[in-house]
Amino acid sequence: MNVSTIHSDKLLEKKFGIIGSAEPMRKAKKLLLKAAPTELSVLITGETGTGKEVFAKAVHGLSKRKGNNFVSVNCGAIPETLLESELFGHEKGAFTSAAEQRKGFFETADKGTIFLDEIGEMPFETQVKLLRVLESGEFSRLGSSDIRKVDVRVIAATNRELEERVEQKQFRQDLYFRLRSVHIQLPSLREHPEDIEALFYYFANNIANKIGLDFKGISHEALEILKSQTWEGNVRELKNITETMLTLEAKEFIESENVTKYIRPSLPRHTKVRPTALVTTNQQSDDNPNLELGIIFRTLLEIKNDIQDLKHEVHFNSIKLDEIVANQNEIMIQTADEVIENDEMLESFDTLNLADIEKRLIVFSLNRFEGNRRLAAKELGISERTLYRKLKQYDLE
Repeated sequence: MNVSTIHSDKLLEKKFGIIGSAEPMRKAKKLLLKAAPTELSVLITGETGTGKEVFAKAVHGLSKRKGNNFVSVNCGAIPETLLESELFGHEKGAFTSAAEQRKGFFETADKGTIFLDEIGEMPFETQVKLLRVLESGEFSRLGSSDIRKVDVRVIAATNRELEERVEQKQFRQDLYFRLRSVHIQLPSLREHPEDIEALFYYFANNIANKIGLDFKGISHEALEILKSQTWEGNVRELKNITETMLTLEAKEFIESENVTKYIRPSLPRHTKVRPTALVTTNQQSDDNPNLELGIIFRTLLEIKNDIQDLKHEVHFNSIKLDEIVANQNEIMIQTADEVIENDEMLESFDTLNLADIEKRLIVFSLNRFEGNRRLAAKELGISERTLYRKLKQYDLE
C-alpha cells in the first residue's frame, strides 16, 4: 500500500467514516476517489446497511460542489402520487392539497448534489422527467408549463438489480445507462469480514467518547463471535450493536459474554427454521434471552408461512382461514404504537418490544431473500411500499 493510498484511506475514515482495507472495499473507495472530482452521475448499489448514503456524501464532499447543498431523497418512502411533486415542486392549485407554490428537491439542490436513494422504486412516469433533468437540466413544476433549469449532480442508489427491472420494463434503459456513468458496488459485510475489527473499534471509540467511557478494547474470543455473524444488516447492524452494547454494558473491556447478549443467532441464508428449533440450544434463556427470542422471532414467521401453506392445501371454508392469516399478520407486522389484544401472546412472551419484533422480522426476511424486497414484503404479508417506509422508520435502508 503506497503513501497516497494510506493518505486517502485516512481521509475517507476521518471525514466520512468509511472503513475497510479488504479488496472489495479498496475497489469501491478507489472508484469513489476517481468519480468525486468529476461531474459524472454515480450509481451506488449494495445490500441494505452497506453504507450507500455514506459513500454518496463522500462523493459530494470531495467534489467542487461540496460548499453547496446535498439533498437526500428516499424514493421508496414517498408515495408514488407525491414523488413527482416532491422532486420537481408544484404550483398553487396543481392538485387538491396544493394550497401554495412549493419548490422541489431539485431546485433546493441547485449547484449542489441530489442523492436519490431507492431509485429502483421510482414510478416509470417520473423516470421520464428525471432523464430530462439529467440530460438538459430542465424540468417543469407540477401544474405549470414553464421550463426551469437547474445545475445538479445526481447520485442514485439501490439494493435491487436494476438490470432486471429494465428487462421487466419497470425501469427505463436509457435512464439506467445515464445514471451509471460510474457504478460503485458496495460489498456486504460477509464479503469483507477482515474489516470487522477495524469497524468495531471505529464505532466503539466514537460512542465511548460520546458517553465518557474509557474504552480499552475487546477480547479475541469476543471479536471472533462478531466475525462469525452473517450480518444481515451489514455495517449498520454492526454499528447499532456496538453502540448499544457499549452504552448498556458500560465495560472498559468487552468480553464474549458481553457480546452474546446482543447478537442474534446467525443462520444460513434461505434456511427455514422449524418450531422444534426452540429446543436445539443448550443455553438457557436466563443466560442469553436474546438467543431464544431470536429463534422465537423466526418461528413466528414460520408459523405464518405454515398457515398460508395450509390455506392452499386444505379447504375448510367454515374455519375462515383468511381471518386466521389476517390475525397472524396483525400479531407479527404491527407498528410500535399499537397494542396486541392477545392475552396468550402476552403471557407467552411477557414484555415484548413490538417495534423490535417487527424490525427483526424484516431483517430476517430480507436476509432470506438476499435483499429482494418484493419477495420479503410478500413473505411478511405487507406491500413493498409499506416495507420501504418501515425500513426508513427503523433506519434499515
